[in-house]
Amino acid sequence: MGHHGRATMLWSMLVQVRLQCTTANAIARYARIGKLDHARKVFDETPLPLRTISSWNAMVAAYFEARQPREALCLFERMPHRNTVSWNGLISGHIKNGMLLEARRVFDVMSDRNVVSWTTMVRGYVRNGDVAEAERLFWQMPHKNVVSWTVMLGGLLQEARIEDARKLFDMMPEKDVVAVTNMIGGYCEEGRLEEARALFDQMPKRNVVTWTAMVSGYARNGRVDVARKLFEVMPQRNEVSWTAMLTGYTHSGRMREASKLFEMMPVKLVVACNEMIMGFGLGGEVDKARRVFEEMKDRDDRTWSALIKVYERKGYELEALGLFRRMQREGVALNFPSFISVLSVCASLASLDHGKQVHAQLVRLEFDQDLYVASVLLTMYVKCGDLVRAKRVFDRFPLKDVVMWNSMITGYSQHGLGKEALNVFHDMGSSGVPPDDVTFIGVLSACSYSGKVKEGLELFESMKCKYQVEPEIEHYACLVDLLGRAGQVNDAMKLVEKMPMEPDAIVWGALLGACRTHMNLDLAQIAVDKLAQLEPKNAGPYVLLSNMYASRGRWEDVEVLRKKIKSRSVIKLPGCSWIEVEKKVHMFTGGDSKGHPELPVIMKMLEKLGGLLREAGYCPDGSFVLHDVDEEEKTHSLGYHSEKLAVAYGLLKVPKGMPIRVMKNLRVCGDCHSAIKLIAKVTGREIILRDANRFHHFKDGHCSCKDYW
Repeated sequence: MGHHGRATMLWSMLVQVRLQCTTANAIARYARIGKLDHARKVFDETPLPLRTISSWNAMVAAYFEARQPREALCLFERMPHRNTVSWNGLISGHIKNGMLLEARRVFDVMSDRNVVSWTTMVRGYVRNGDVAEAERLFWQMPHKNVVSWTVMLGGLLQEARIEDARKLFDMMPEKDVVAVTNMIGGYCEEGRLEEARALFDQMPKRNVVTWTAMVSGYARNGRVDVARKLFEVMPQRNEVSWTAMLTGYTHSGRMREASKLFEMMPVKLVVACNEMIMGFGLGGEVDKARRVFEEMKDRDDRTWSALIKVYERKGYELEALGLFRRMQREGVALNFPSFISVLSVCASLASLDHGKQVHAQLVRLEFDQDLYVASVLLTMYVKCGDLVRAKRVFDRFPLKDVVMWNSMITGYSQHGLGKEALNVFHDMGSSGVPPDDVTFIGVLSACSYSGKVKEGLELFESMKCKYQVEPEIEHYACLVDLLGRAGQVNDAMKLVEKMPMEPDAIVWGALLGACRTHMNLDLAQIAVDKLAQLEPKNAGPYVLLSNMYASRGRWEDVEVLRKKIKSRSVIKLPGCSWIEVEKKVHMFTGGDSKGHPELPVIMKMLEKLGGLLREAGYCPDGSFVLHDVDEEEKTHSLGYHSEKLAVAYGLLKVPKGMPIRVMKNLRVCGDCHSAIKLIAKVTGREIILRDANRFHHFKDGHCSCKDYW
């Protein structure tokens, strides 16, 4: 062959090699961007002589990448020739698709394993959490490279086996930057910053990941100022470095420094913005949190979850529901934390429609199978006053944890169903789940709300001797409430005096409530004096005592108390009620609620109700004009208490046959309680009112509390 012929042949071979490489690269490139059809088209259109092992390997890997392991295996079996890379790709592909057993079978039948085969298998076990098997395989490896050692080191650190990790680290024949950085991260995770820093200082070369690991270690362990000093001398910073430093500030509650750093950041990652939302929000700066959210160009599910959690934790329930609706409009899927936050908001607002909607989504995603989610759902239905659905959730789980049992007992308790609460308590014992301190708070409250004094006293006595649960101050408060509601106010006072711990505001508040119900002014004055020492800014006890004085015509004492309230700048909690209609929550305050757009028709309904009530023999009880701890005591008429406004709106908007559900943030006053009983009778409607203490189910002129509240 002449010179020209040899050159032509060489050129042809080079073109062929280039075409073969280009084919494999094209398949891999299309696979990376998710265009599997394009990858397969390139593969199929490649002539058989040019379809090399690399092309076959690339196409098999593309199927594994696209989560189509069956197609990958079929193609693998059709390969005319295979090399070690082909078998390693099969192992790696199975591991990526969570098929660890299949990967091990492939590994075991391989005749020619190399260090990549062994390392891939070890990494698979580490990722699957089976570090013990990874370790067994690692020590069987005939040859190990720096990657093998580093993978095994990562597995030990993953299990927080820091001492074993250090031994392995010291055995490593070669320690690259990745291995040392991993060891630094492991020490930081355990709070062993001095050892981490010693390794850091010994490194001849560090990359940006190493610097970031050390900065993050200081920041996460509360040494934010040291982290900042190191951050300032970093030769290079990336987005992760900035975010690590920012997280140190936000987690330490140092939002001023966090805010300044956030403004300086050249690139604001979504995770950094999320940190600022949580930092601002949980620190009480909700408007700033919202501003960060609105200014973000890109958001992930954690962004929405962060703002919803902020709204939920800081009492912005309506805003949380608004954001929930916006998520639905924009097609954003709720994540697990968001579901829990939204359910908590639904429970707080008693927003049953939204709660049912979230429940439906949980069922579709099969989250409702989780015991914790079921407990949150159960609580939501209880607080929305829907015990039927709460019991349905409860009954679905044959094996219940103590939280679920407690939720059901507390639910019945809040609805005044003492017998049902006690039945659940006994069923709990039969099921083998031991009661805890929360269980006894629920069941003692149930006895208190339903007048079961004997049962309550017996349960209290059995706590320690039978169930080994030490009574705490909350249990004594329940017992004081139990005796006080039953009219045994002096016995309740004796119990307060004999308590093994100092009575707190809850105990004295329970006693004061009993004094108010049974008009024991002498003990009421003692309770108010104690509460004034414990909660000097709370106006509630003063107003309640003032109400008792007013009912006895002791106006001079009323005036003295009013002066005390003014001089001490005590806090008056504004009273409000709300009702959900067509997935929108409507708020009402005492007086005429001028802010509501449908006020005129509400006022007409109140006038109509007034006439019907007078015909039924209702006479307003003037002693309650001064009753509640809010602006309602200033109103000119009992007819405009917030719960009556909400009930009137419910009568206008809630279809007949459906219960009207109203919530109030304070205890319902006696006059409203009497009036709503009659409203339920004259309108033929069922009205469910949740106040600060419990539920009241009004129907046919009666209340579920049997006026024992």
